[in-house]
Amino acid sequence: MYGISVFLGQDMTAETKSYIRQMSTAGFKGIFTSLHIPEENAALYSDRLKKLGEIAKSEKMTLMVDISGDALNRAGFSFERIDQLLEAGVTGLRMDYAISNQQMAILSNQLTVGLNASTLTMEDIKELREANANFKNFEAWHNYYPRPETGLDKESFQRKNSWLKENDIRVYAFVPGNKELRGPLREGLPTLEEHRHVNPLAASLSLENLLVDGIYIGDPQIDQRTMNQFDFYLNQTLLVLETENHGSQYYSYVLGEHSNRLDDARDVIRSADARFKEIPEIKLEFTSERTAGSVTVDNIGYGRYMGEIQITKRDLPRNEKINVVSKIVNEDRALIQAIKGGARFKLVEKGFLNHESGKSNN
Repeated sequence: MYGISVFLGQDMTAETKSYIRQMSTAGFKGIFTSLHIPEENAALYSDRLKKLGEIAKSEKMTLMVDISGDALNRAGFSFERIDQLLEAGVTGLRMDYAISNQQMAILSNQLTVGLNASTLTMEDIKELREANANFKNFEAWHNYYPRPETGLDKESFQRKNSWLKENDIRVYAFVPGNKELRGPLREGLPTLEEHRHVNPLAASLSLENLLVDGIYIGDPQIDQRTMNQFDFYLNQTLLVLETENHGSQYYSYVLGEHSNRLDDARDVIRSADARFKEIPEIKLEFTSERTAGSVTVDNIGYGRYMGEIQITKRDLPRNEKINVVSKIVNEDRALIQAIKGGARFKLVEKGFLNHESGKSNN
C-alpha cells in the first residue's frame, strides 16, 4: 500500500486538494497526518482534520492520524467518542508517547491502531495480548527523521521488521518527497538515512524488499515527473526511466518497453526483448567507458549478440564491441537497481515524464 502525508499547519487549499486527488488517481490509497498541535491552533486543526477527512472519504483513502498525550482532546475529540472520528473520515490512530497499552488495546477493537515500531517491545506485545487487543487492527509505523544523519540504518531496520512480522504486525515506513519538503529543515522525511535524497520511487521499491507493507511519502509533495513514475508503476507495473541522447544514430532503437532477462546479470540489465526487434546493422560508434547508467547496444563486432540492449549497473570498461548510445538521467539512476529479473521497464526521452502518466497510457 502506498500513501501520502498531508499536514494541518495550513488550510486545505485548492492546490492541496488537487494534489491528493492526483495521487489517488496515481494509485495511492492512504493519507497520514498529525495532531501534534500548537496550543493556540487546536480549533484550526480540528476544522482542517474534518476537511481532510471529507477528502479522504471522497477519494476512498484511509486516514491515519498521529497523536500523543492529550492531542486528541485539545482538538475536540475523545477516546470515548471514537465514532465521531470515524464519521469524520479517520480510519486509524498512530499512538505515540503517554498512551497506555491498555488504552491501545481497547481502541484496537474499534479502528486501526498504529504502534510506534521503534519503541515497541516484547513486553508491550504481552500486555496488549493480556488486554485482549485485536492484533488484526495493529500496524507498526516507523518514524521519519527530519534531521540529516539521524535516519535508521538498513540492517537494524530489517531486523526490527522481521521481529514485527514474527508477531503478525504489519509494517509501515516513510520515504522523502522531492518537491515541497517539510520545514523547518527541508531535508526530506525518510525512515532510512540512505533514502534522504533518493528518487522517492526508488526509495519505495527498496522498502518493498525490506518487509514493509505500507510506504508513505513523508514530505508534503513529490514533483510531477515522479508522480507519473509512480502512476506507471502502480497502474501498469512498469518502471519508466528517462534517458539522454548523446548523438547516437541508434538512440530511437533503445527507446520503448523492455523486460529484464529472468537470469538477472550482476553488472547489467539485459533487455530480453531486444532479440525480437528488427535488428539493423549496428556499426561501431561511441565505444567509450560504460559508466553506471549507460544504455548500450552491441555492435557488429559482437557477432550474434549484435543489437543486444543493456543498462550498466556499475562502471564498466570500454569495449569496442559495445556502443554507448545514451545515459539514464541522474534523477532515475537509483531506479536501475530496482529492475530485477523479469521486471518490465521503459526507456523514454528526457522530459517525457513531465507530461505522460501511467493512467493516460492504459
